[in-house]
Amino acid sequence: MTSSFNGSYTARFDASGRFKIPEKFRETIEAVYGKELFITSLSDESIQIYPLSVWEEMVGIASEGALHLRPDVRKFMLRVNRKGSTHEIDPKGRILISQILREKAGLRDEVEVIGLSNHLEVWNKENLDGTLDEKPLTDADFENIAQLVPRRKRE
Repeated sequence: MTSSFNGSYTARFDASGRFKIPEKFRETIEAVYGKELFITSLSDESIQIYPLSVWEEMVGIASEGALHLRPDVRKFMLRVNRKGSTHEIDPKGRILISQILREKAGLRDEVEVIGLSNHLEVWNKENLDGTLDEKPLTDADFENIAQLVPRRKRE
């Protein structure tokens, strides 16, 4: 089983602010990472859902020496922890998203859940379409991405 999340699925919030994680994503989360998640918003346009172990590794930068005293790291930690919290997937495969996160990201009823390698993002479908239309990929973007792709050695 792969440990990365790829693709996009539609989900619906219930009246309590819970939604069922799409099956393909939930299977990977539970099999590879367990049921604990960290849910936050980095920019208010969407919410991010990290397997707890991925999140802890990512923010480990703040625990190394006095790095957490750097203004940029401190600002990041304040933002994500002010809005973020740890949750566990319930027996029906659902998670609760706080009202403040839902409101900030404009999440109502039907949402798009997108796999972004090591975490998920949840978007209001209209906002996502608008963002993709407003900021299309350019040739320069593709060139920059190509530079990040490891090249195989020729044998």
